[in-house]
Amino acid sequence: MDIALTILFYILYLTAGVLALLRWAHNLQLNSYQNRSQWRRFRQAPEKLFCLLPLLPASVFSCLPFTWAKIVTLVFLGISCLTLKPMKAKKPLVFTARVKRLLAVAAGLMAILAFGGWFLPVSAVGGLLLSPLVMLFANLLCAPMEKAVRNWYINDAKRILNACPELLILGVTGSYGKTSVKSYLGSLLNAGFDTLITPESFNTPMGVVRTVRENLRSTHEIFVCEMGARHVGDIKELCDLVHPRHGVITAVGNQHLESFRTKENIRKTKYELADALPPEGKLFVNGDCPAIRENPPARPYLTYGLSHGCDYRAVDVELTLSGTSFTVEFPDGTCQSYRMPLIGEHSVVNVTGAIAVCHAFGIHPSALVPAMRKLKSVPHRMELLPGPITYIDDAYNSNPAGCKAALDTLARFDACKILVTPGMVELGSAWAEENKAFGKHAAAVCDLCVLVGERQAEPIKKGLLEAGYPEERIAVVSTLQEGLSRVNSFYSEKKKVVLLENDLPDNY
Repeated sequence: MDIALTILFYILYLTAGVLALLRWAHNLQLNSYQNRSQWRRFRQAPEKLFCLLPLLPASVFSCLPFTWAKIVTLVFLGISCLTLKPMKAKKPLVFTARVKRLLAVAAGLMAILAFGGWFLPVSAVGGLLLSPLVMLFANLLCAPMEKAVRNWYINDAKRILNACPELLILGVTGSYGKTSVKSYLGSLLNAGFDTLITPESFNTPMGVVRTVRENLRSTHEIFVCEMGARHVGDIKELCDLVHPRHGVITAVGNQHLESFRTKENIRKTKYELADALPPEGKLFVNGDCPAIRENPPARPYLTYGLSHGCDYRAVDVELTLSGTSFTVEFPDGTCQSYRMPLIGEHSVVNVTGAIAVCHAFGIHPSALVPAMRKLKSVPHRMELLPGPITYIDDAYNSNPAGCKAALDTLARFDACKILVTPGMVELGSAWAEENKAFGKHAAAVCDLCVLVGERQAEPIKKGLLEAGYPEERIAVVSTLQEGLSRVNSFYSEKKKVVLLENDLPDNY
């Protein structure tokens, strides 16, 4: 019997160890392999570590020499395997070469802990409790090797770019709107140029490197490079990689305030693109953004937007459920009317920015009319999903300005207006205040507010109630699926239009 118990112990012990390492590697990948971000998530949501709790009694009972204690240990190890098993994820763990190296180092560290556990007066099972710290330490040990690998790929991308001296490179950054502007540029610039854009949200150095190495051809005339940032210096690093000749700054706002710490750091980082452009380069900025108007870049620039005084101004905006029509006034005094299948005033602003770039690059405004009719929504960014219930999918990475713009768009519809949201994240100390303001704004627009997640819902609900919103029309649910069920069951004589505002990643 002892042999059978020992074999079963090793099977469960190894299974729990593997599952634990896979879980923490997944979390680390979602946190961009940043130990600081991983540790911050654990502090903000310690319940993420509750999956390790069954290992506590397993560790204690495994120290006892009795047969019944071994059986109890096996029971708790089995429970640990169940609590550590992979959950259904929106973005599953991707077994990249980096993840494989990380797991190999972490497994080696766990083996050392297990080996030491047999000879020290502690239980080997107790080493599993340290698996989150082991993964962080493994990430530190891998850092020099990962830096060397990263530098090799970066240098190879630079070599490819240097071989294309005529390639016109346009950098696009901003607290929000950059992915949309980049996507619209990809569609509109093709009216006159062979254009490459960074796909999806490939806006990190390695995402840009991958785009260059895998997709850049000698026939490309323009490369539109989206530039994301979470820390001061991130945009400069990307500019040093691709050396943009022209640039677009879509907005300066509170996005990623948690990692930037201050609004001034955000502004300085976005303006790193302006600082990197050559003197003859053109810079386009969102003239509707208050932060840009108050502290503009220290170099010549062109503005776009809806506001008076913008060099490229959109006027006569008409929004419907089927799309938007508007007219753009150009710096030379000419005008051109457009129709596009996108909704929302901020979509008009972003498209006007793309039109401004195309015009400055020599494409006649009328040449863009056919392409404008074919523009597609960027997935999960004010994406209109018609049906018996019309959904506006704005689930990608919300921010205060974006939430306000989405609610303003929802308010335009003569329908039963429903909001489904977990609120905003990555706002640091401004998290509660901004979500409370979000709730107050929603109170003036929505017929039903479905809030996803108890903790996340608290400041939004407070804002709703302070604005006098009826509590019976506030639903707090645990999951998005439960929230959609509440939407389906809500009675309304009017057609329902549902705004899906933000969808938290798996590390929240």
